Amino acid sequence: MKIDINSDLGEGFGPWTMGDDAALLDLVSSANVACGYHAGDPMIMAATARAAKARGVDLGAHVSYPDLAGFGRRVIPMGAEELEAHVLYQLGAMDGLARPAGHRVTHVNAHGALGNLVCADRDAANTLVRAVRAFDREIALLVLSSTALEAAARQAGMRTYNLFLADRAYQPNGQLV
Repeated sequence: MKIDINSDLGEGFGPWTMGDDAALLDLVSSANVACGYHAGDPMIMAATARAAKARGVDLGAHVSYPDLAGFGRRVIPMGAEELEAHVLYQLGAMDGLARPAGHRVTHVNAHGALGNLVCADRDAANTLVRAVRAFDREIALLVLSSTALEAAARQAGMRTYNLFLADRAYQPNGQLV
């Protein structure tokens, strides 16, 4: 068994930074990079991709609802086709900024309200999985155990990595509080 130490990075915007990404990149083996919807911008995404590549850190797309003002913590109602397009857009942005750095997106982690929804709602989970699979079947999904997202990803034949959030509380059934 291998344990991957993972962190969310690139959550600044313009001149504003959040967290010490450089220090975290020295500690983690994979990073989820905000793709501009809940935080992040092209400059931050590109710099984080370069820094991750230089340190041998796996690069993930941290996809979310288009909710800069709410930091991705608000559910934005949308149909499956629209949600799929938003996920593909973010994957394309991260991939487009990673490639010049000689890096590639290896995994996807859904952020905030979108992450909570895909854990609980099978239709939303299927939509996220469908988008990731259409983009690149080799990309793994970070999933919480016993969730709709885990079931959807496994049914679609996608690779998964089980996620445990050490800084969050859990309900008796294993779901996040």
